[in-house]
Amino acid sequence: MPLRVRMRAGHGAVRRALHVQSTWRRRIYEIIEIGHGDSLASRVFDTAIVALILLNIAAFVAETVPSLSAAYGPYFQAFEIFSVAVFSIEYGLRLWTAVEVPFLKRLPAWRARLKLALRPALLIDLAAILPFFLSMLLNIDLRVLRALRLLRFFKLSRYSPAMHTLLRVVVNEQRALIGAGLLLTTVVLFASTGIYYIEGSVQPDKFGSVPDSAWWAIATLTTVGYGDITPITPLGRVFGSVVMVIGLCILALPVAIISAGFAQELGRRDFVVTWSLMSRIPLLAELDASAVEKVMPLLHAHNLPPNIEVLGEGAEGHAMYFVAWGQVTRTLSGSVETYAKGDFFGVVAMLEQELTQGSFVTKTKCRLLKLHREDFHRLEIASPEIGIHLRRKAQERRDAASNATDRSA
Repeated sequence: MPLRVRMRAGHGAVRRALHVQSTWRRRIYEIIEIGHGDSLASRVFDTAIVALILLNIAAFVAETVPSLSAAYGPYFQAFEIFSVAVFSIEYGLRLWTAVEVPFLKRLPAWRARLKLALRPALLIDLAAILPFFLSMLLNIDLRVLRALRLLRFFKLSRYSPAMHTLLRVVVNEQRALIGAGLLLTTVVLFASTGIYYIEGSVQPDKFGSVPDSAWWAIATLTTVGYGDITPITPLGRVFGSVVMVIGLCILALPVAIISAGFAQELGRRDFVVTWSLMSRIPLLAELDASAVEKVMPLLHAHNLPPNIEVLGEGAEGHAMYFVAWGQVTRTLSGSVETYAKGDFFGVVAMLEQELTQGSFVTKTKCRLLKLHREDFHRLEIASPEIGIHLRRKAQERRDAASNATDRSA
């Protein structure tokens, strides 16, 4: 065989090997990152990892009980080794599939993996397995390193949208929270100084210095009030009452900041989700920006599994539905009509206040946008052009259905 032919065959084998590797890498990435329950493999993977995390937390707590540790110590150790092995494989797979992450695709492989490894989620994954390897390298049992196993709990943030949202709120509002913390520190300092000058001469063993008084100030500001240190003079008690009231106001600031940020984050997420769904529906995508601003708050997104009846035959038309993705079938007199992405249904029954003709059932997993009749009429009053637009489109759909019926007759 000529050398050129052998080289060409060798290059072909390398390309095939790289293609197989890329295919497997993409598939693994879809399971551990993109899937999130959309496929059986992804659901199994997510469920197994979440279960392992919870079992690790339970095992750590149980291991601190002397009787359980003495009786089942080898089993705890074996489970720890198994868990670290699984988490290490998961961490390695996430690094390996970093080149499949959309915002890292254009980077060199080593740089994409390094950039992904420095992200908070991967740092938490690393911290979940690092204590085990450090204890092996150092050959000592460090309680601090073992306590770091609790960081595995934060791995749940990847599988919990609410926890992920809360962490993002804390990061976004860090300046406001730092300001609230500085204000609390200032109040503690002033409260400690005030009670020192008021009670220091009467109770030198408890309020003999500002640092000694700080414990009372913190306990009073947080309204805990352990009772181990209390003022006994009338002025000291009045001052303590003022400090308690100020503490209630100060501690309410971080709660208000986080709750407001959480509400804004949920609103932002709902806006993005609804907007992305609206962009898939031609009827809604044709609206201008001002119309979108009025329509969007009135739409309700619904995720439905297959074989779920959305509208039953003969039901009252309380709302219209837009298919963002998936398929919905309408069964009427033995005939079946399929509604795919971009279609809408239920509009005629809603506008004419008629009973639904046919039964609408999800054929696949669907995401629908729902517009209630009351919201539609409210929208018509606030923006008549939008109502006219929707009615015109509905009339076009109704005329098309009538023409199809006439041709079949």
